[in-house]
Amino acid sequence: MANILIVDDSASMRNMVSATLQSSGHQVADADNGQNALTKAKSGSYDAVITDLNMPVMNGIDLIKNLRTLPNYKYTPMLLLTTESSAEKKAEGKQAGATGWLVKPFNPEKLLATVDRVLG
Repeated sequence: MANILIVDDSASMRNMVSATLQSSGHQVADADNGQNALTKAKSGSYDAVITDLNMPVMNGIDLIKNLRTLPNYKYTPMLLLTTESSAEKKAEGKQAGATGWLVKPFNPEKLLATVDRVLG
């Protein structure tokens, strides 16, 4: 299965997403903000990234922009999992390089189906 990086400033949200992904056999690493995630991504290798949008230090859109500049993450699926659902934010995420957008609270089955789809 895939090695997935989860990024969210909420520990309970990281735990829920981790449990959902691990129940389907995925390996999971996590970070509490975009800067810590970027550091982990540079020193590791992940098959997908699931990030919140609104976080301290570095938000999810800036994280995706930074990851897309790295050769190892040019084509890596990156999903935004956020409470934001405006068309403007979704367009900003897509422009930054986001592969998809999921709205919190998330449906575990939908999250797994989306992850499976973007991983091919």
